[in-house]
Amino acid sequence: MVRAFIASLTGTSLEWYDFAVYSAASALVFGKLFFPSQDPLTGTLLAFSTYAVGYLSRPLGGFLFGRLGDVIGRKKVLVATLVLIGTATLLIGLLPTQAVIGPAAPILLVVLRFAQGVGVGGEWGGAVLLTSEYGDARRRGFWASAAQIGPPAGNLMANGVLAALGALLTEPQFLAWGWRIAFLLSGVLVAFGLWIRVRLEETPVFQAMEASGDRPQAPIREVFTTQPRALAAAVLCRVAPDVLYAMFTVFVLTYATEQLGMERGKALTAVLIGSALQIVLIPLAGALSDRWNRRRMYLWGAVAAAAWPFVFFPMAAGGSWPLLAVGVLVALVIHSFLYGPQAAFVAEQFGPRLRYTGSSLAYTLAGVIGGAVAPLLFTALLGAFGTWLPLALYLAATAVVTIVGVLLGREADHDEDEEYTRNAAVRAADAAPVGRT
Repeated sequence: MVRAFIASLTGTSLEWYDFAVYSAASALVFGKLFFPSQDPLTGTLLAFSTYAVGYLSRPLGGFLFGRLGDVIGRKKVLVATLVLIGTATLLIGLLPTQAVIGPAAPILLVVLRFAQGVGVGGEWGGAVLLTSEYGDARRRGFWASAAQIGPPAGNLMANGVLAALGALLTEPQFLAWGWRIAFLLSGVLVAFGLWIRVRLEETPVFQAMEASGDRPQAPIREVFTTQPRALAAAVLCRVAPDVLYAMFTVFVLTYATEQLGMERGKALTAVLIGSALQIVLIPLAGALSDRWNRRRMYLWGAVAAAAWPFVFFPMAAGGSWPLLAVGVLVALVIHSFLYGPQAAFVAEQFGPRLRYTGSSLAYTLAGVIGGAVAPLLFTALLGAFGTWLPLALYLAATAVVTIVGVLLGREADHDEDEEYTRNAAVRAADAAPVGRT
């Protein structure tokens, strides 16, 4: 169980390091190097378009790897997704800019970003099941939170590396080659993650599926035809956390530097502080959801997510770094109390046979309507209206969507996995050939 927890935590942290490096670079570097424009806001908008590609490609990863996770196993899929996203990130670190190879540079950047998104789309569901199917179902909130720690841990590493490079290098050096170091470090990190994952066994639930011959033949079709309410609940409950995270870890860098006139390093530091706190708060929130009602806790988190932007933007408007840092910190605390229980809540919507497919589809489809378009909409709304109010209203609307999703969801069935494994063992014994005397 401990090995599974570490494998889920380290693997998702490493993959989200790759993803977060790209996110931060979109806000700070790519607009200048791959989408140069006389208007800085236009260049940033184009850079965030490639950021969105990583979300738009996630459903392909969810469809492909989610299906395979229920057919060939959780472990094999998790190794494949780690290799895919690591390779794509390494190649981004070696990619020539538009000044060197012209229009081919942004095209190749989009292709590699697409590959990153496919890998992440197949990663999350398996990482959640790796721990939740090994551990006690009554502590699923805590065990499943291992995968949820990945985004803030990866974000912390990514922004920490970029902040260190920004402090050690001059602006021309950072733009010329310094940003590449963060991408190239991915090779070492992925090698370590693979070493952890290849040493694991399959989860007991999948072993039972395999032994009894109960693996689904068309899991995607089954999810859409037999569990539409579960899928809708799992998709909608993820929207607000995705948008909230996009605002306070990605777009806030652009908002602080371009709208408030703050230095890049200070904006990154605010995000780093919040991400460091989330590493503790996310498993704590997951554990608390095991003791309290998980749905009720999620609902209160969504209400807080709707209200906080109306406090944050006026508070940060004066350009004070302490106030910005406090605002980001509170937002990421709210996000933790949504994100910590989320993995368990999503996994509990689906039965064991279709859990990888259902969870992956929910994760990736929510990303398209949530996190994918969020930085683009934030940038466009700010450019069109020049004020924070539309941004806050957008965040509040996504919170309402999430509240609907949580109300549609079902409560946890803590005995479901044990019953399934026991019944699968009976089916496997009945199907086994009678031995010779």
